[in-house]
Amino acid sequence: MIDMKTKIIHISKDNPDLEIIKQAARLIQTGQLVAFPTETVYGLGANAFNSKAVQSIFSVKQRPSSDPLIVHIQDKNDISSVAQNIPEIAFHLADQFWPGPLTLILEKHPHIPLSVTAEGLTVAVRLPAHPIAQLLIRQSSCPIAAPSANRFSRPSPTLAKHVYEDLGGKIPMIIDAGATDIGLESTVLDLNQKPPKILRPGGVLFEELACILPDIQVCEQYLDSQNKTQPSPGQLFKHYAPKARLLLFSGNQTDDVLLSMKNTITLLLKDKKTVGLLVTDDDVLFFKNMEVVHMKMGTSDNLEMIGKNLFACMREIDARDVDYILMRMPSNNGLGMAIQDRLIRAAYKIIQ
Repeated sequence: MIDMKTKIIHISKDNPDLEIIKQAARLIQTGQLVAFPTETVYGLGANAFNSKAVQSIFSVKQRPSSDPLIVHIQDKNDISSVAQNIPEIAFHLADQFWPGPLTLILEKHPHIPLSVTAEGLTVAVRLPAHPIAQLLIRQSSCPIAAPSANRFSRPSPTLAKHVYEDLGGKIPMIIDAGATDIGLESTVLDLNQKPPKILRPGGVLFEELACILPDIQVCEQYLDSQNKTQPSPGQLFKHYAPKARLLLFSGNQTDDVLLSMKNTITLLLKDKKTVGLLVTDDDVLFFKNMEVVHMKMGTSDNLEMIGKNLFACMREIDARDVDYILMRMPSNNGLGMAIQDRLIRAAYKIIQ
């Protein structure tokens, strides 16, 4: 793809300049791509009804065509414009969790191009909570198909600069409204399966959904082939990966896990490897005086902060050109399920 000039347009989340939004909307309406913030991560958007524009998303991201996109709508009532034969539970879930980080898998409307759904008959739909995303969809007068605005399989972008690092020169505009609030992608819930199944954990927690869907299940199997059509985005096993080799340490006893990490660092340093640490505030002193680059994620009991910082810290430490990145696996309570999901798929190796 021929390089183009990418404009980074700064905008206030709380007091947005409508003219900037209209400028971005005109790009969407004319079949071009715009990167924009959501409450989860930055998205790369195109008119969901424009097959050619949608196909350019795959080209720009180097994303396999078997990996479907999420369609973002501006109002709960718009769900019927992108899906059909919608079960009543979908409207109940929308009332509870929209706008917000919940994506529903539904039967696709004929108006949605097959390029959006990877030739599948279902479509992923969500209503984002971020005011800039909502304004952009409204001004564009169409639903917006948008995956994360990064090069395929890289850590997701939570800042506009992350988008530019991966896609600068390949898209005309990035709307910069600062850091995203959650930092992890949406929960994907498949309502076409019985019982309903979480295909990707995210910002809406399993515990919250189980209150409404007591028989809900969680998909624990990841796909290892880019050629097999997927029911939703975020199903491939290798995903979210930094350039450095991520070693993920797991275990029930924190002290034993930290000691294992420390011993591994010693061996890597002896082998002349450079090492980075993604570490909680309460663990950092354990590695004092070791020749490592470290990024503090937040306290171990604040999973929301760890989730918000995960991809940004991963990108920042990766930019230091380390050979290995080490991290202790957080608990899987609450948002920890989503954090673990991203780490498992980003990891070079899991050490128990």
